Amino acid sequence: MRILMTGAAGKVGTLLRPLLAREARILRLSDLHPLPTHVPSSEPAPGRVCDMGPGEEFVVADLADEAQMAAAMKGVDAVVHLGGQSREHPWADIVRANIDGTQVLLEAARKEGVRQVVLVGSHHAAGFHTRPADGTDLPDHAFPRPDTFYGVSKVVMEALGSLYHDRFGINVTVIRLGTCNEGSGDTRGLATWISPDDMARLVEAALTAPGYHVVWGVSDNTRRWWSLDGARAIGYRSQDDSERHAAALIAEQGEPDLTEPLHDRVGGAFTLKELGGSW
Repeated sequence: MRILMTGAAGKVGTLLRPLLAREARILRLSDLHPLPTHVPSSEPAPGRVCDMGPGEEFVVADLADEAQMAAAMKGVDAVVHLGGQSREHPWADIVRANIDGTQVLLEAARKEGVRQVVLVGSHHAAGFHTRPADGTDLPDHAFPRPDTFYGVSKVVMEALGSLYHDRFGINVTVIRLGTCNEGSGDTRGLATWISPDDMARLVEAALTAPGYHVVWGVSDNTRRWWSLDGARAIGYRSQDDSERHAAALIAEQGEPDLTEPLHDRVGGAFTLKELGGSW
């Protein structure tokens, strides 16, 4: 099985690479930037697949370039799409990398006959949702309420995934990713964190899930308030909990005030006007 992973040089891609390695699986790693462990003798030509050794390949490809993405997609069985602008940027940059790039990638997958696509979206697609007043979890399919241009692009990603499933029959899972790090870095992350190991488990489940799904990318944290129903329905079983980081973080930062936007809103600080964008 050959899996194309876009955005492989980024933080989440770097964390996932060793965790997705399997016997008889080839990870085709794609990015515009060199990988930390890949030092080519010369600059690889865009669209040219280079062997990196057992189980890995590397290809330079611009997501929005149809020819480069078609070349990167050759012989691929599944896609894990992490690529694009990972933070807020001017609208034109967001559109090209995250909206045009996702459409070009999905079209390349369709033409190649790829049947399984995992789109790594973001909780910022639903950033202005708040904690349900009745104490229940926020559903996986909470209606989009983006907090930034970046969040808007992830809403479009969800819509494109839906279209390519309904019209062309591609199995698509969109992960509304929370905070993926080795450990929770702040008290907000006690609710939103997903461990790299759990992220790999969720991606593995999504790689075999039939249909179209939007699921939260979060570990089963004690302080979690985003639903795991959808993720569990496709076979995800979290084994990690951020609570092991809680004592040290609370000693340093204090107990979270759940009425503050940082902790009450899905998008946290990105819902604040002074932090939410360039307007």
